Amino acid sequence: YSTAKCLAHIQSKMRTPALMIIGIVFAPCGWIFDLTSTVAPDWREIRSIPGQSSDTFIQQGIWDICKGSDSSRNIQCNQPDTAYFQTQIVNIAKGMMIASLLVTILGIAVTAGGIRCWTDNYSWKIAGLGGILILISGVLCLIPIAWYTYLLNSITASGTDIRVGYCIVLGYIGSIMEILGGGALIIGMYNLCCGKKREEEKQYPVRTFRNTLTPRPTIRPFDVISRVSDVSSVPYARESMDEGDFTRPPKSQSYKPNKMNNIPCDSDL
Repeated sequence: YSTAKCLAHIQSKMRTPALMIIGIVFAPCGWIFDLTSTVAPDWREIRSIPGQSSDTFIQQGIWDICKGSDSSRNIQCNQPDTAYFQTQIVNIAKGMMIASLLVTILGIAVTAGGIRCWTDNYSWKIAGLGGILILISGVLCLIPIAWYTYLLNSITASGTDIRVGYCIVLGYIGSIMEILGGGALIIGMYNLCCGKKREEEKQYPVRTFRNTLTPRPTIRPFDVISRVSDVSSVPYARESMDEGDFTRPPKSQSYKPNKMNNIPCDSDL
């Protein structure tokens, strides 16, 4: 009833976003497919049963087993098969499918509270929370369906011809619809959060101030000496001013008079 009321409100006012429409429509449809897949006894179909006619088949679900034939419309359910019902995947599928149905109902209720079809206002946050629950329910349904399909031929069977039942197909369709519906609601909530962040950035832009004044370099005395020595024409100016870098002149020897110098020459006269 709530889904029909939401659709009527959408058609009359068309104010609900498209992502909300996808979520509120896909989730109930997926839940119906999952419910049919859970209850119906046809996860796999077995034919070519020894000791039976060629048109006899057995349909096995997770709750019941039915037996019938193509020539008649009579189908007998509640067939005993203890080994089949004790299989691990069958017991896991029972719990996960029931959990998926319950989580889907909870997600639809939360999503309806966020969409608020009875008013003109809606809340993306509440609808997004419902979308997360719906997405989880789709995953809970997809896991046992895929696992059962993988072990389809490994589970003990009384026949040689094993086929996929229609419950597997319905389970895949329902789980995918729930994942898409929940994903649409989550995307809407994400877009809302990003939109608010962009609006805040536009209203309060972050301004960065850059210092245009460059500090004056510190001049050291050694830098001045090196600069002067590079352009100086004096040879020693290009070298360091330390004392050890200069070549010392030879020491002056003491003058010793020679005896021969005491003899007067003609030139001395």
